[in-house]
Amino acid sequence: MQESRLSIEDLTQLSAKERSRIRQRYALHRRYETAVALYADTNTSIRSIAAECGESEHALRAYLRRYWRELMLRRYGIETEGKDAQEVPFYTADGQSCLAHRKYKEAVQACDSIRYIDLNVSQVARKFGVNATALANFMRVHYSEVLKRREEYRIRLGISDNIRRGVRPDCREQYAAAVELYRTTDMSVKAVAEQCKVSEGGFLQHLRFYHRDLLKEKKETRRQAKLAGKKKRGALLGNGRKYEPLPATVQKYAEALAMFRDTALTMKEIVRRTGVPAEGFRFYLHKWHRALVLERSGIVAAEDAELNIARSRQRMKTVAAKYAEAIESLRQHPRPVSYVAREFGHHPEVFRSYLRKHEPELAARLGLRPAIAGKRKTALVSDAEK
Repeated sequence: MQESRLSIEDLTQLSAKERSRIRQRYALHRRYETAVALYADTNTSIRSIAAECGESEHALRAYLRRYWRELMLRRYGIETEGKDAQEVPFYTADGQSCLAHRKYKEAVQACDSIRYIDLNVSQVARKFGVNATALANFMRVHYSEVLKRREEYRIRLGISDNIRRGVRPDCREQYAAAVELYRTTDMSVKAVAEQCKVSEGGFLQHLRFYHRDLLKEKKETRRQAKLAGKKKRGALLGNGRKYEPLPATVQKYAEALAMFRDTALTMKEIVRRTGVPAEGFRFYLHKWHRALVLERSGIVAAEDAELNIARSRQRMKTVAAKYAEAIESLRQHPRPVSYVAREFGHHPEVFRSYLRKHEPELAARLGLRPAIAGKRKTALVSDAEK
């Protein structure tokens, strides 16, 4: 973006679009000004701040990450070391939170040390001042090999507590259908949990503890989808969602889409009857229902073909419907085109041009001459004027 490379004296060089973006950001900063002040000056959580300011927690968190990342890094105790705040990650390469890594680092090292082999994980957690369940869960996700190795050594030393570890039979049965559905489809964890009527958080935790290979496979699939070229409807995106309109958007334009598909009403009339925004509906059609747009424009081409629809239009569905009654009348009772045009409220010359282009056989029967090429026609008109 050009504005990031200009000094404040170069305001006149900004385009109208860049000026608009600056005004939009200003409005955004004004909206979250109180929330940012609370986040910077207090230790209040984002959830509490969002509730107090009447904002969405998700939206506030996204705003802080984008525009006040340095405040979040400062709160989490993550050093920037002279780097750009936008380049400092919150998570390590293996998915660990930097804050959690620092919090449990010493306890994890102790669990992997022979010095503390006589203590169980809960006792190690108490010694290092962290929550025992949280430490165990953290290690199951990120250091499962340490837990496995530690248990093997304790068995060799004869100090194992003989507690059976791993997934419990009732948990395996509870999440079996959900795991299989997640494995065999592109559905998200949330969608699978809703369909199988299990807890989303519990299902995700089950996957992270006992099906890490499946999560890695899904992560790689999303990575490949992110690197893919042109998106196709229904294809997987890099965030795990499918490339398709949101259900709310589909519902919003359902009635207008049905009219566009099943009738010859103009776009203006459809928008007037349904009350949807004209530009929004036009964008929705061209993005998600391009085949319908091509069909209505009389264009025979692949849905993903790169072409200018306005210049490639042939027989528009709305125009064909407009002249259909007059054309049928001419077929049944041949007579001068000008009479029929006036009878049905059409412009005579426009109607003649339409007949020549789209109804050449009927035009020949009526004695209409074929259309003359543009330059030749212009020359004839000039000669006649002379």
